[in-house]
Amino acid sequence: MVSIWLRSIGIKETYIEKLHEEEVDGRILRELSEEYLKKETGMKSGPALLIIKKRDELVINSQKAQRQHDNLHKESSGKNDLGASAIKSIDTRANVNEDNNKEEDSVLTVTKRDSKLRPFDMKGVDFTYVKNSVLLPESGVSDFISPCHEYKSFATAATLDRQRLQAKFAKEVLKFATGCMNVRTNGTIHFGVMDSRGDTGYVHGEIIGVPIEEKDVYYDSLDYIERSFSSSDSELVRLCVGEPQFVKVVGSNSNVEHYEKWHILVTNQFQEKDLRHIDFLLNMKIFCVFDFDPDSNVSGLCHEYNKHHVVNRHFMQNYKIPSGLSIRDFESHLRLFDQTSWIFCNGRSDFKGNEPPCDEKTWVKTKRTLLKDCVSLICKDILPKGTFQVIFLLTSPVDIPFLNTFYEFFTDMEGHEDIICLAESEENFNDWQRFALGSCDMETVNSSSVVGMTISQVNATLQQVQPTTTRATKRLPIYAKGECFLDTREEETRCSLEILSLNHCEETSPDVMESEKIEQQFYHGGKVTWMNLWLADKKIIGEVIQRDAYNEVNNMVKDCLCWSLDRAPISCINIYHHPGSGGSTVARQVLWNNRRDLRCAVVKPSYSVLVVSEDAVWLREHEEKDPQKCLPVLLLFEDCDQEYLEDVKNELEVAVNTKKIARGTLCFILLSCRRSHNPEKMCKESPQQNVSITHKLSETEKKQFSKKRQRLEKQFKPEFILTFVLMSEEFESHKIAEYVKKFVKHLLQDIDHKSVVTKLVLYVALLNTYVQNSFISQSHCEALLALSICVDRFRRHAFETSLSEQAKLVLIHLRDENTYINSVRIIHPLVAKEILQFLGDKQQQSDLALDLLNNDVLFEHRFGKDQYMKFLRDLFMTRHRISKGDKFDSFFSPLIEHVREKECPDKAIELLKAAYKRFNEDAFFAQQLARLNYKHDRFEEAEKWAKTAVEKRPKNSYILDTRGQVYRQWFAAKCKAMEQDEKTPENTVDALETALKAIECFQECKNAAVEDNDTMNNAGFFGVVEVGCALLNLMRTLHLFSRRNSSELIKYLLTDYIPVEIEEPWAHFHWKLKNLQKIMLEALEWISEDLSYFQTDLNTDEEKTSDTVERTIKYPMHCGASLFTDQNQGNLSPLMKRMLIYYHGGGNITTIFSLLTNQKDSNPVSVLEHIISLYPSNPMRAQMLPADLVKYIASHFALSCLSTQSSKLAAFQDLQRLSHQFPKEKLRCLPSALFLLVLLFWPEKHDTEVEKEHKYETVLCAVEHLQRNYDKKLKDIPPRKKRIYTHFFLSNGTGFEKFVHKSKVETITKLLSVSEKRLKWFSGEVWKMPEISKLLRCVTGWTEDEKVFLEGPKGMKFHIPALKSSSVPHNNENVTFYLGFTFKGPVAYNITVQT
Repeated sequence: MVSIWLRSIGIKETYIEKLHEEEVDGRILRELSEEYLKKETGMKSGPALLIIKKRDELVINSQKAQRQHDNLHKESSGKNDLGASAIKSIDTRANVNEDNNKEEDSVLTVTKRDSKLRPFDMKGVDFTYVKNSVLLPESGVSDFISPCHEYKSFATAATLDRQRLQAKFAKEVLKFATGCMNVRTNGTIHFGVMDSRGDTGYVHGEIIGVPIEEKDVYYDSLDYIERSFSSSDSELVRLCVGEPQFVKVVGSNSNVEHYEKWHILVTNQFQEKDLRHIDFLLNMKIFCVFDFDPDSNVSGLCHEYNKHHVVNRHFMQNYKIPSGLSIRDFESHLRLFDQTSWIFCNGRSDFKGNEPPCDEKTWVKTKRTLLKDCVSLICKDILPKGTFQVIFLLTSPVDIPFLNTFYEFFTDMEGHEDIICLAESEENFNDWQRFALGSCDMETVNSSSVVGMTISQVNATLQQVQPTTTRATKRLPIYAKGECFLDTREEETRCSLEILSLNHCEETSPDVMESEKIEQQFYHGGKVTWMNLWLADKKIIGEVIQRDAYNEVNNMVKDCLCWSLDRAPISCINIYHHPGSGGSTVARQVLWNNRRDLRCAVVKPSYSVLVVSEDAVWLREHEEKDPQKCLPVLLLFEDCDQEYLEDVKNELEVAVNTKKIARGTLCFILLSCRRSHNPEKMCKESPQQNVSITHKLSETEKKQFSKKRQRLEKQFKPEFILTFVLMSEEFESHKIAEYVKKFVKHLLQDIDHKSVVTKLVLYVALLNTYVQNSFISQSHCEALLALSICVDRFRRHAFETSLSEQAKLVLIHLRDENTYINSVRIIHPLVAKEILQFLGDKQQQSDLALDLLNNDVLFEHRFGKDQYMKFLRDLFMTRHRISKGDKFDSFFSPLIEHVREKECPDKAIELLKAAYKRFNEDAFFAQQLARLNYKHDRFEEAEKWAKTAVEKRPKNSYILDTRGQVYRQWFAAKCKAMEQDEKTPENTVDALETALKAIECFQECKNAAVEDNDTMNNAGFFGVVEVGCALLNLMRTLHLFSRRNSSELIKYLLTDYIPVEIEEPWAHFHWKLKNLQKIMLEALEWISEDLSYFQTDLNTDEEKTSDTVERTIKYPMHCGASLFTDQNQGNLSPLMKRMLIYYHGGGNITTIFSLLTNQKDSNPVSVLEHIISLYPSNPMRAQMLPADLVKYIASHFALSCLSTQSSKLAAFQDLQRLSHQFPKEKLRCLPSALFLLVLLFWPEKHDTEVEKEHKYETVLCAVEHLQRNYDKKLKDIPPRKKRIYTHFFLSNGTGFEKFVHKSKVETITKLLSVSEKRLKWFSGEVWKMPEISKLLRCVTGWTEDEKVFLEGPKGMKFHIPALKSSSVPHNNENVTFYLGFTFKGPVAYNITVQT
């Protein structure tokens, strides 16, 4: 008992264990001194002083309670039977302590709190009792007005069947009522309160509560009046006996926040004496405060409240949503639900802006509308009805603005049931009452008002039903193996994180029934909560099974903690799991069980990367003295995009580098938990950092699940723990499919297909089947079911009773832990899918989707509209992506794919048309309609919809690409239709026109993409090339331009020549066709340049290790250049030779270097030699164009990588001299030319100082302009999203041999598995391999101000950017590194401090 008491006052577990070892019981506790505690247990002064202080208070309270008991005993002698009963009860209370015969218990028993009785005329729903608190003793008649009280435990009777329960209840009520009527007094009989008859272990008046399933049982039992009295008397008895009032009983130490709703306060000026008694407000979950006191921030309630909680100070105009901002974004913008919004309704005296207070008339003119809009937004769009309560605190005289606030809330809340008024002054209340009576009746106003209680009395009363430890400080572990406090205000400031404390959930103590409900909710399909894990730890409920994957993830976390100099400051662990396989549970178990050794938190959705990283850094350093010595932070990201995770990681790396954290220090572990339909594949790709969780159970897991299922089925019916039953069936395809099918068939066979509840179930099933993590808010459900719930205390009950039995089993209720907003979903995705299939005989999915789309009640419902609209939009719009964890990549949303394949394309088109209309003729739905139509060869319709989309979004490159694709597919269809026909100039006109339209659209697309600074969309460039190639192939099928007459086509395309046969038929196209070569080459150059700069695979943290990226553009001009393959090489013109160079893959620097990696199809040496032979034999005299010069030099670099002895390989010095033909003004140089200049003039060991100086000048100038071009190319896109591509590394040779192409570096890891290869690149181990050190040259340099430098001639500093900024030492150090060469310039790899 002493241990429990010590925990309740917040003493650390280590001290509690020490006192337990010293056998300190209640008797010894009385005798302890502060000095003893410090000397014998090593306790610090703070906790020692706290124990002594709290012990003394406890003893005083015990003595006080005993005196009250003795006085009652004396005063009771000689009273009536009711009084005697009271004496007997008090005696019983004393006997309980004597029987236990332990002073320890006598000290601790008196901690049961006294509780005030519910006022006689107050409704039960407006009051709450705390379990195990104690009411005043039963009382007899006093002044005939004050009620007498009688208690009945009713514990046994509550278990009886309905008939016997009603008889027992009626007997007790009528017996007590007739006694009261006989002596003409008021009275209340309390059921669920101990009368202490017999040795029950409870004290007299102790509140225990009565479990109630149906309230009707108790209401109907009063019908016994007619059976027990004559007809004339029964009418009088009916008038005298009030109906039962049901008063909620909450756990004695329960977290009321778990049960209560949001509160909105409306207040005016607080008196100074009242500000000392606002603990009851501090314990509430306050959403916002409407404050009419202009001085509140300086000396009023805001000032005092802000000492304990973070407030965001607003004015009413701040609640006006800016155009284009969604409700969710607006909530995030004002940080609603995270921090209390303090709305100054009549100015703010300390504000330097223009917000002075004003008189009543001015306020009505200038601010009444703002108030109306503000209240309306909160009530209609942010908080659904029943989730909040408005409390008017009348602490000063009321005025018109204050009263207007009541009217606005009353109007928008559609009633008074959630409005409460607290007033100390009757005069103030009367003013309020007169105004309120204009909107509602006297009884309503009075029943929801408390008048005459001071704020201090309200404070004392309400704290009885609030947990005493709500304001208890949370604790976190620290580096020195101790603990620190987490202040509430600091926690609220860091609102992007849900911080898991050491004593998480310890302020709660749900009763047995509530605990069972929490457990059942989890096994029925609810998400695991911290409460589940806490209850399991405390053995209150059964253990939560740890799947095998838990140990895998936990071991990875432990491995991260092993120190290594090469350890990155941020580690990533990924959990990929089948939907419904327990991935989220594993992730949270890992956090829960590591919270003593790490600082753990869950990242909340919708916060920016910057905010999350700032909060994470704060959490790491909180209450730590040295940033170098902090516990790592374990952050859980649930179902977030990989890109978001990468961005957070990048920001954290920047923070770690800025703070100069020592190398080898682990700062953060990012644990990502994402659904995937192929988790095992994801795991194989990188098993050292990925863990897969599937539905398949191991042998160990099968035993655990079987044992657990047996226990649960004794406690709950199988259908109420369905998700766990499904898991224990192992989700094997044949078994689980059959199980689910039987369950759904049995459940729904008698369902009413016409009922609105069935419609709701189908709607939810449709969304859950096709939209990940979807749900429908309870507010939407109630609107659909047309529920009007008058009393919010029974809101959830009323909603549930409105559901059919089938709906109750398949729908699970969710509650947002942050906003407290309720929603529903199907218990499991497999069940949702089976429901759709089972009911599909009655209604096709397209009809159901159309019905959902056209449901005005759901679509127009204001609350939660943004979220609902997003789910609905995703249903029709969002495609499946393997990268997002889906089974496959889809061309349309899965619903549309299902309808067009399983039903018919017309239905799919009808659906998208309806969605287009429903979503205000959205351009993206028009785009989808264009795509859907051309997929089914309905090109006229596709053209119309594409044109519509472009008219609405003329600058969107993706929509412009769709328009191009319409014409491209149409052109392909026209070519296919002519396959068997002989092509003539006349019958190809239509196809030709369509192809040219496609090219024009793709050109518009690429132009829009270039102008867009936020994206890189290269679809237009590829479209131009691909359609151009197809068009050339069509032209070659004409007899006029056949292979035998290919020179005619060349002549036509490249000169002014027009053959007679096509002059008239193609009259409108000649200039476009003659321009075709130019626009195709421009597009190709852009693609080549883009691929030269950036990687295309961002899944690996280092260089790409699988197939090289160059395959993306393998010989794209093959189709056009093949026109010249039959020509006699001796007769080729320069233009023909250029086209042949393109044909063989020498058309740009990307395809040239791709010959080094893609060697399967041909001999790359002979190919490169042939390409070089097509250039002039004396290039110095030929004066080649810069673009041709680049290709010529690049071809030599590629050939040198394969054969340094080739006869076609020019001397390195000759290429250096040739490069002088590049423009002198480097601003006019192509990026590829600048890149080659860096390679050509990179200094060598044997160079003289003069040569080195000259070369460095050339290199530095080239690098400067490369950087500028890179910045321009990157636009506003973060570098981490378009990683730079490394082409060459510096080696130990000279000339060509001083460079190694990346493909050769990759061959070193070629024999490794994909996962091993990825790990070596990811971790940087690849640079430690001996083969690498032999292959590459390690250069020396130094770091200064976290920048890497290489020494040039005459002490010149050459800055070399690090590929990974986190690898740069924070101190000024001598370092070694490898050099890579990119289109951004040289970069440093594997930076190592010299020892």
